[in-house]
Amino acid sequence: MRFIVLFTALLFVAVMPLSAQAQQTAVPTMPTALEALTDKGAQARYLGKSHGLDGWIVIYQGQEQYYYVTPDGQGFLMGLLFNKDGEIVTVKQVADLQKQGGEVLDFLAADKPPKSLAEEMEKSNKEFEYKTPAEQMFAEVENSNYVSFGKKDAPVIYSFMDPQCPHCHEFMQDMRKDYIEKGLVQVRMIPVGFRDETLTQAAFLLASPDAEERWFKHLDGDEQALPAKSGISTQGVQKNLALMQAWKFNVTPMTAYRGRDGSVKIVRGRASDLTSILADLPTAQ
Repeated sequence: MRFIVLFTALLFVAVMPLSAQAQQTAVPTMPTALEALTDKGAQARYLGKSHGLDGWIVIYQGQEQYYYVTPDGQGFLMGLLFNKDGEIVTVKQVADLQKQGGEVLDFLAADKPPKSLAEEMEKSNKEFEYKTPAEQMFAEVENSNYVSFGKKDAPVIYSFMDPQCPHCHEFMQDMRKDYIEKGLVQVRMIPVGFRDETLTQAAFLLASPDAEERWFKHLDGDEQALPAKSGISTQGVQKNLALMQAWKFNVTPMTAYRGRDGSVKIVRGRASDLTSILADLPTAQ
């Protein structure tokens, strides 16, 4: 029989493997929200308790959804339950329930997980893979607060810059006409500020709808392009500064990118050989 699975959400919770004792726990009262689903024709079965969470499987129109009720019984989460090793506890719970038999799950029985479930397990395991410091750093850089310059489908580099840093100005001017405007590279500038004035300028740039235009006007000497507005929130820039400090980046510009070979590269200060960097970038996103 075909095992149809709908992965509507992933619940990443560190838990211990489900015990036999947990499976034998008396079936608790079904949450009101799940009762509403059964009123519409859904079939529900209790999966058991794991790490204080009561699990339920609900089957409706050939699709499965998994729910876990909080210990206080006042809320529930929808998705899969994972253990501390990244293995899907929900899979074992469903398998144990199938072994018990019963009309509800008989038609879902399968000798092994379907391809879609195996792929989902593989994807979840990757989330728990050890990352080298360079990979961890680059992942955090990719999730920083940045402003994009250039074509969206061009190869990407990330660079921490202070609005008043002369070396940052020179670096951007080096790339402006020959690389950015020609669509050869996309620069994701991560604004930071080391003084009150530049901190607010960076925050203004980060919030501006016309950030690229303002930045280039700023480089061209327009003193009004990046005003140091009082009262502006600098929270986004503070996050970027914390990222720099966490990885001991102590100069601007500080540039990071992924090379053609897949490795993470770092350039401190103004790059002396942009041609080599551009040649090392992947050809497209």
